[in-house]
Amino acid sequence: MGALIPDNLTPSALIRGRIVDGVRAVFNAQGESPVAPSDDALFTPDTPIRLVHADVVAMMVGGMSALLLQMLHPRALRGVLDHSTFRSDMHGRLRRTARFIAVTTYGHRDEAAKAIDRVNRIHATVTGDMPDGSTYSAQEPRVLAWVHLAESISFLDAHLRYVRPDMPRSDRDQYFAQFAVVARKLHADPVPETEFEARALLQEMRGELSGGREARQVAREILDARGTGPAGAIQPMLASAAVDLLPPFARSMLGLPRPGLSTLATRAGTFTMGRTLRWAFARS
Repeated sequence: MGALIPDNLTPSALIRGRIVDGVRAVFNAQGESPVAPSDDALFTPDTPIRLVHADVVAMMVGGMSALLLQMLHPRALRGVLDHSTFRSDMHGRLRRTARFIAVTTYGHRDEAAKAIDRVNRIHATVTGDMPDGSTYSAQEPRVLAWVHLAESISFLDAHLRYVRPDMPRSDRDQYFAQFAVVARKLHADPVPETEFEARALLQEMRGELSGGREARQVAREILDARGTGPAGAIQPMLASAAVDLLPPFARSMLGLPRPGLSTLATRAGTFTMGRTLRWAFARS
């Protein structure tokens, strides 16, 4: 879905336009328009959640890292394996998740409510049996809490690494408090409202996680997935950045290598890519 670019633009403007169109094509399925920011969204402009979720590269890195974390919860993993098109249409699943984040962060509050209701209806149909004979449901508040926690920590950590390392603690706390609004509408519980609460909950829930064979297999599929065109070309670097962002315990449980010397190149490349996209979108 490319936009028509006038012929009288400068070379710099043409480059910016191509970059913006390329990114929008990755995140919007054919026929979909980008989410239009609303002044009547759940969150007001220029607040932490809207700033954190605005950076494309940091969100891609954080989103992939969040997926890896989420797969460590056996009940979340089982729901994905039994009910999701994740493995057959990984990029479609990622695109839909990105659109949900965009709608609930920037879209009109009525559109955000519709998106949340749609997800809650889907969750109501996701049930099944665990290998030990117990049942699971995508409506379990604590499993939803882990999914939310993995996303919120990963998105913020990617933002701190690649966009704003000096983000004040007060803004970081406000980010968790704002994102908690969406998590509660999805019936997650417990939901942290400060960075301290989030880091503490991450440690508390480690005992519920498992890095079994299936979790490791799905992790490899996430990291080895390749899109087409420019998105596919940058995928290995983003995957490396996502692994680098993971807490050490998660890398160990998933059997992923520790960051080595190549991490310096990964961070530099990811930082440069993020800066380029911010330039393109700011001036497009």
